[in-house]
Amino acid sequence: MPLVQVSLRRGKSAEYHQALFEGVYRAMRETFDVPEDDRFMTITEHDGSTFSVSPTYYGVERSDDVVIIRITANNTRDLVQKQALYLRIVELLGANPGVRPEDVFINLVEVLPENWSFGHGIAQYAVQQG
Repeated sequence: MPLVQVSLRRGKSAEYHQALFEGVYRAMRETFDVPEDDRFMTITEHDGSTFSVSPTYYGVERSDDVVIIRITANNTRDLVQKQALYLRIVELLGANPGVRPEDVFINLVEVLPENWSFGHGIAQYAVQQG
């Protein structure tokens, strides 16, 4: 059950936003064992004064079109799946909406299953395991 939060500079179209959603979701479905309809995603746009990204950290030349993707997910995937996810996101976002590989910054935050509630104040994954 990944929760995806995307941050970018203000000014992109609704179509651009939808392409980001579709690309990340498809990559998760293809590489991360995410079930159909498991889709919880947000996009937050920022003005230049509330968005600061190093243009050269780790030798990567980023532009002002950098997209920060934070994925919070259960700690159940191995390194091979994580690497496949990162590469597939870059491939799909490069194809549509045209984000340069250098401008895709991904942060995976792993949590325990009991750290989720999908509604009703119930830790559904904890109940399933208990």
